[in-house]
Amino acid sequence: MPALRAGEQTNAVTIGSEGRMVDNPQGEQNKGYTWRRVCRVGELADGEGKTVTVGGRLLAVFYVGGQYHAIDDTCPHMGASLSGGYVEDGIVTCPWHAWRFRLCDGVWADNPRIKIGSYPVRIEGEVVQVRMEDAPAAKY
Repeated sequence: MPALRAGEQTNAVTIGSEGRMVDNPQGEQNKGYTWRRVCRVGELADGEGKTVTVGGRLLAVFYVGGQYHAIDDTCPHMGASLSGGYVEDGIVTCPWHAWRFRLCDGVWADNPRIKIGSYPVRIEGEVVQVRMEDAPAAKY
């Protein structure tokens, strides 16, 4: 899934009281998702991945061929971090037992019935953001 460019969606990143960048969604509060900062543009070299924690979830963010991708970081086979895997032709290979997942949609390249989470990515200014679904409200 290609990264969205600034202007295709509206979202601002502001500096919080601690001097850190924080998300500031504009007009998206009731849509069931939030755009979250995961890294800065240029932080990853081509073919490189990075583990980030967003909302308590481990994600692997990759920069490949001029596009950013985000998938779940944990391999469902034995729990290895996919961000440290080898990337080739849009597929990351798990460093422990060579399970292969497509970066564009999280599908296991060798058995499409298995899939890990895949998340939309966009660029806002110099910030790479991932769209995360909001947690459902607790029912009492």
